[in-house]
Amino acid sequence: MHLPAPDKTGLFHIVGIGGIGMSAIAEVMHTRGYRVQGSDLKDGANLERLRRRGIACLNGHDPDNVKGAAYLVISSAVKAGNP
Repeated sequence: MHLPAPDKTGLFHIVGIGGIGMSAIAEVMHTRGYRVQGSDLKDGANLERLRRRGIACLNGHDPDNVKGAAYLVISSAVKAGNP
């Protein structure tokens, strides 16, 4: 089955972007022309690497972080009660 690619004009927000898996996905998407941003509870080397590549990374999880996002991606490492 072939699924169409998501629209490249919509912004993706990745909650838990600092993890090794989500940061890699963000980087690949960004390289392929998708608009990507994200948030994570902890700052670290993965967030710095993404920022150097032009991906906006926010510290902390807040409902305001996802305003304007067309797509929301949530890492399995993020607890269910996260705002």
